[in-house]
Amino acid sequence: MKYAVGVDVGGTNTRVALIDDTFQIVKKEQFLTDREDVWDTIFKIKDAADRFQVQTQGVGISCPGPLDLMSGTVLTPPNLPGWHNIAIERELSKALGVPVFLENDANLACLAEAAAGAGRDVRFVQFLTISTGVGAGFCMDKKIYHGSRGYAQEVANSILWKNGPSQGNLKEGSVEAVSSGTAIVKRAEEAGLSVKHAGDVYQLALGGNLKAQEIMEDAYEYLSNFIGILYGVLDPDLFVLGGSVALKIPGFIKEIQNRTEQKVYPALKENICIVPAQLGEDCGLIGAAYLAMQKSGL
Repeated sequence: MKYAVGVDVGGTNTRVALIDDTFQIVKKEQFLTDREDVWDTIFKIKDAADRFQVQTQGVGISCPGPLDLMSGTVLTPPNLPGWHNIAIERELSKALGVPVFLENDANLACLAEAAAGAGRDVRFVQFLTISTGVGAGFCMDKKIYHGSRGYAQEVANSILWKNGPSQGNLKEGSVEAVSSGTAIVKRAEEAGLSVKHAGDVYQLALGGNLKAQEIMEDAYEYLSNFIGILYGVLDPDLFVLGGSVALKIPGFIKEIQNRTEQKVYPALKENICIVPAQLGEDCGLIGAAYLAMQKSGL
């Protein structure tokens, strides 16, 4: 049996897991991320890996972006001010004494679903997470597609709606500013609705609230437009949807499937296959460990 370590660094918590070559999580630890001091978190990752007491092939690590994947560097994540411009691959590898590989969280989720989840039996897998934001990844033959500079599938700022809603630093009318959970809630609050999450907006729409219905209609319509575009560009075998909005709102994926079928050429309609992610919150850890195994030649 071969093993690798997956690390998922978040703005609040960091999770570290020992994962075997059948994609099973053997051990897992979680602790608070030190947002101001990267070295504190590096030492805690090392301590967790040491406690696993197993020789590993390497470590895959997911960090908030933006990232420079070519050099293995965390650039300027807004929620981790003490991590800016840290060559995390090099520094963590020094601490652990094994190879370390940095990757985008959505890419790792896609890799996990392609290797061990919904896409394990096909070659071309497109992944999209609809939650706080919108993230994406694309895998071919269980390998991540990065593009020329490592920024392939940075889709959040894809503009679909002229003079549409805005959100943060995103351009007006971008897919994340319309269809993410944050966008749905923001638009509802601006309309005077009392909501805490996208599911509340869905329930109000179901109950006949016209403004909530309009917001959900926009989320469905522009997201299915975008997925139709990705089908035309990439022709995946499978489109995997993850994230709380996609997985927790009743009928969300079926609605997107039905609408996307109407957005493509009639001859391509039968190719549309949109399914829920299977691996849940551990997909990033599994993807990170599998990446380390791939890079180590397993």
